[in-house]
Amino acid sequence: MSDPQLSELNPTRDEFAALLEESFGLVDLREGSVVAGKVVAIEKDLAVIDVGLKTEGRVPLKEFSVAGRTPDMNVGDTVEVYLERVENALGEAVLSREKARREESWSRLEEKFEAAERVEGMIFNRVKGGFTVDLDGAVAFLPGSQVDIRPVRDIGPLMNTPQPFQILKMDRRRGNIVVSRRSVLEETRAEQRSEIVARLEEGQVIEGVVKNITDYGAFIDLGGIDGLLHVTDMAWRRVNHPTEILAVGDTVKVQIVRINPESQRISLGMKQLESDPWDGIEAKYPVDNRVTGTVTNITDYGAFVELEAGVEGLIHISEMSWTKKNVHPGKIVSTSQEVEVQVLEVDPQKRRISLGLKQCQDNPWSAFAASHEAGSIVEGAIRNITEFGLFIGLDDGVDGMVHLSDLDWNRPGEVAIKDYKKGDDQKAIVLEIDPEKERISLGIKQLSGDPLEAAGELKKGTRVTCEITEVKENGLEVKIADTDLTAFIRRADISRERSEQRPDRFAAGEKIDAAITQFDRAARKVSVSIKALEIAEEKAAVKQYGSTDSGASLGDILGAALDKASQDGDEEPAEAEPAAKKAKAADDDAEADSAEKDEAAAKPAKKAVAKKAKADDKADGAEKDEAAAKPAKKAATKKAKADDKADGADETPAKAKKTSKAKSKKTEEDEA
Repeated sequence: MSDPQLSELNPTRDEFAALLEESFGLVDLREGSVVAGKVVAIEKDLAVIDVGLKTEGRVPLKEFSVAGRTPDMNVGDTVEVYLERVENALGEAVLSREKARREESWSRLEEKFEAAERVEGMIFNRVKGGFTVDLDGAVAFLPGSQVDIRPVRDIGPLMNTPQPFQILKMDRRRGNIVVSRRSVLEETRAEQRSEIVARLEEGQVIEGVVKNITDYGAFIDLGGIDGLLHVTDMAWRRVNHPTEILAVGDTVKVQIVRINPESQRISLGMKQLESDPWDGIEAKYPVDNRVTGTVTNITDYGAFVELEAGVEGLIHISEMSWTKKNVHPGKIVSTSQEVEVQVLEVDPQKRRISLGLKQCQDNPWSAFAASHEAGSIVEGAIRNITEFGLFIGLDDGVDGMVHLSDLDWNRPGEVAIKDYKKGDDQKAIVLEIDPEKERISLGIKQLSGDPLEAAGELKKGTRVTCEITEVKENGLEVKIADTDLTAFIRRADISRERSEQRPDRFAAGEKIDAAITQFDRAARKVSVSIKALEIAEEKAAVKQYGSTDSGASLGDILGAALDKASQDGDEEPAEAEPAAKKAKAADDDAEADSAEKDEAAAKPAKKAVAKKAKADDKADGAEKDEAAAKPAKKAATKKAKADDKADGADETPAKAKKTSKAKSKKTEEDEA
């Protein structure tokens, strides 16, 4: 072997150092960088990789595997790994294939995220709230709401399958990536919808497949875009649920009714492919014509009747029965029942037909009006009692109403209605019949006659005898004798004297005299007063016997005059006539002041008249009061001036006595 060959095999220290520096310069072996290495051996689940350092590094084989696939690696393959440390405690290089791939992926994904481009990845695992996606080394999170446009129950077919995703958020410091598959599908769908909508036109007839059915309609797949077929556009007739006509998977022919370019929603219709049965509906069903139909639906306000396919009319609850007013329509008709109805109104614009069921039956209100007239007496059970009256059941199910004002002549209706009970039989008089308004007015009080008519010629000022029916704190309830009239005497009308205005002075059943102060036949009001009677009697007495302007009462004046006349006897017969004249003058003055006198003034007047009529020989002048003596003295003084009137003086006592007897008789007749 030559010397040069020996020198190459045994380099010197300096040569070895130079060779080492040369090898380090060929490779960038900084920690935290991605370097290329060669697989020199595979030991069980580890790959030995030489990256040009003093020692090799060992990397687990699982880091070379792609999600869902086994690693495919052989000795001699060149791979890129991440150099974490040049040398650890064991003198080995610390390498990582997973970190190397992540670094590569992050750099690439950041570029695509900034450019809003899609990335490809595979769903390989399920986690809380979503799934994990492998984006060629970088692991991303896929929320459950971002998997598809509609909720996906089975995710199996999407697992371990390469699919496009859209990056929603990236955070390299935290190592967080959020992706969405739904946004990709929506963009694709929007592009397809725009293309399809551009080809469609309103009124176009196309075929589609029933994709889904709801309570309000069905969704039809038109080849990449869905259209809604509403339940009201499926047929001209009433459709309660879309399943009556369609089923999922059926191929149907529909017409495009409306297209919304902004929302790209398409409304479809099936009934538009058929002729409209409402065309010429007025000629088919003229008003007042009777037709037969089938009850299809019952509501709280009436029932719908199908007259023909696609044509329905409504029987309102008020047009179902002549007598049953507050009854649910389901108790009169039933679904699928055939009924005869009468056309009441037709409105082609609103597509409405009003029907009547009761018009095909006999009208009991007209029948009642034909068999009964006003004034006839009817009888029936009380069906209902309300705040304004009571209802009596009559023939053929009709009701008659008795208003509160027609219950009793004397008592208020609110009080009289308490005497009646539901279910009791009651007679009444027919007051008025109105078949058009379906009203029958009845009266109960008219059965007994009007008590005002039986009152005869009663009028204001008439003296009547009353019987006390009830004593109250504020007055007396009385009944006028020989009539059914009742009245109320107020406390202030019991007497002229305030001290005597006490109702407790009277008792129920006692009879009293009073004067009518008000008699209003229209208002049916009668008022009586004891006080008014007393005033009327006093006025009558004063008018007949004189005045009280001297200050004394009528009784005092007459009594004093009669006593004085008795004492003088036959000696001075002429004194009687002046005394009588003076008494009459005093009575005339008393008439002006009689309204202010109390009850005590009227009673002495009556007593004085009685004393005058008897003309007794009482001589006890000492019992007379001073007020009676003064008028007597004045009468004696005037006697002297009347001497020149001696003519007929002998006849004066006889005339005075005769006049006194006549007045006494008149007073007794007035009191009677």
